[in-house]
Amino acid sequence: MAAVHGHLGDEAPFPFRHAVESLRTARLRAEVRIEETAAPRRLAAYAYALEATVRVDGEELADGRLVLLHEPDGQEAWHGDLRVVTLTRAELEPEMAGDPLLPEVSWSWLTGALAARGAAYGEPSGTVSRASSHYFGGLADREDETQIEIRASWTPREAGGEAPDLAAHLAAWCDLLCACAGLPPSDAPDSPVRGASGVVPLPKRRT
Repeated sequence: MAAVHGHLGDEAPFPFRHAVESLRTARLRAEVRIEETAAPRRLAAYAYALEATVRVDGEELADGRLVLLHEPDGQEAWHGDLRVVTLTRAELEPEMAGDPLLPEVSWSWLTGALAARGAAYGEPSGTVSRASSHYFGGLADREDETQIEIRASWTPREAGGEAPDLAAHLAAWCDLLCACAGLPPSDAPDSPVRGASGVVPLPKRRT
């Protein structure tokens, strides 16, 4: 586990190793590219990190990072010993930046995706930010750009007395990435990954 810090391999606590292995069983949409990356070293005793991008026809529409943290003795703020921390970014149509409901709607995509995946969780927290760039002078011919950034964390919970299914949490986060990228939900009966029903994605950004 190259992205795990602390004690490596079999020396890592079983709950953490089990959680990492469950992440690796997630089945994701074809538009999502995901890979392991270096984990932060100061947030918890053990950490594992993934980076993901959403690509369609060679264009990157959204990207983000998911970090799984583990404190063997737990953390009071988490109300548990595992914590999922995520970052999601995507470019928007400039006119979307003025929508006063955009932050609330964007946050509901995450909570709706977690619910649709059956991912039990608690203690959610996060922020939704939007930023616009306007170009002048020698860059005046470039179109204005607007980016949304969603930072979120939550504590995975046991479901039915079993250990948390981190695959469901990863799939839900990837559903959020795809929604931010402007892709429709993948909820066809034969789809390997079903999206959250009722999710309205953002308009696709300009090519």
